[in-house]
Amino acid sequence: MNEAPRVTIVVVPREQFSVARRSLESIFEHTKLPHELLYIDGPSPEPLRSWLDAEAQQRGFHLLRSCDHLSPNHARNWALEFVETPYVVFVDNDLIVTPGWLESLVRCADDTRAWAVGPLYLEGEPADGIIHMAGGAYGFEGNAPERRFHTEHILQKTRLDELSARLERTVCDFVEFHCMLCPTEVFEKLGPLDPGLLNSREHLDLCLAIEAAGGQVVFEPASMVTYKAPPPLDRQDRGFFWLRWSEDWTRRSLEHFVAKHGIESRYLERITIATARRAIAFDPIVARVRSILGKGFADLLHDFLMRAEAVTNRLRFRGRSGALRAEDRERARA
Repeated sequence: MNEAPRVTIVVVPREQFSVARRSLESIFEHTKLPHELLYIDGPSPEPLRSWLDAEAQQRGFHLLRSCDHLSPNHARNWALEFVETPYVVFVDNDLIVTPGWLESLVRCADDTRAWAVGPLYLEGEPADGIIHMAGGAYGFEGNAPERRFHTEHILQKTRLDELSARLERTVCDFVEFHCMLCPTEVFEKLGPLDPGLLNSREHLDLCLAIEAAGGQVVFEPASMVTYKAPPPLDRQDRGFFWLRWSEDWTRRSLEHFVAKHGIESRYLERITIATARRAIAFDPIVARVRSILGKGFADLLHDFLMRAEAVTNRLRFRGRSGALRAEDRERARA
């Protein structure tokens, strides 16, 4: 490829590692546009670590590895230190891409001069054709510091074969970090991503900042990707998954977001979403008990496991910063 790359793909861990190989292989297969690839890896399971080391050496992409699990924004900010192309596209390590995904995002950014561009997000398996989001909308009601904030994932849970009309490129309020392309100069204007948002609302915070600075966010359906979330949750992913959605990280993120944007304190009730998400790890056990002993026993077991996990989670992950160690940065620069 003689054309100089204009975009850097930055892959960061989201909540699991078991889909990471499939995700990266889809990028290798379906990305024809010249690009740089920068992959952030944490303390991933050994088979994946060895595979990533071999692929980085063979394909020549930049692999950065941290000693601890990083929060997503800390990982993205670390990657931005190495990005030298006009565009950067952030991709989570559980995303499956399709042919033309990157070309369409770059073309949209060229055409619109948008500060952030997002694709059509699907969820589940690509063949299922279930929409996760076709652009997002948000709104405020009332006045700070007690204004209400609401968001909408447009067309969420709609199947592609149920659409009555072709989706069109359009300006929207927000796109998500599952896959988001930005001109690199956006971060020169706005500064780095907010490290106070450890596990949620990072995309909303950035898009609110873009709006405040006079930039646009655009949804581009010509690019299509699939967010491959658990369940099932692999046993080896439980530690990282529980940290990613820990009560400590969730509470600190929501408190920071509420204070920063003048939102009513009831917004903090959303911490229950992360608690429920962690319950995914117990689904196989509960389902097994339900099949043998019935729903009543299964419900009692589920309640016990969730109460025990909540206490353990508070003790196990309290104080984990999600930040990059100095020795990681020095090793990467060496």
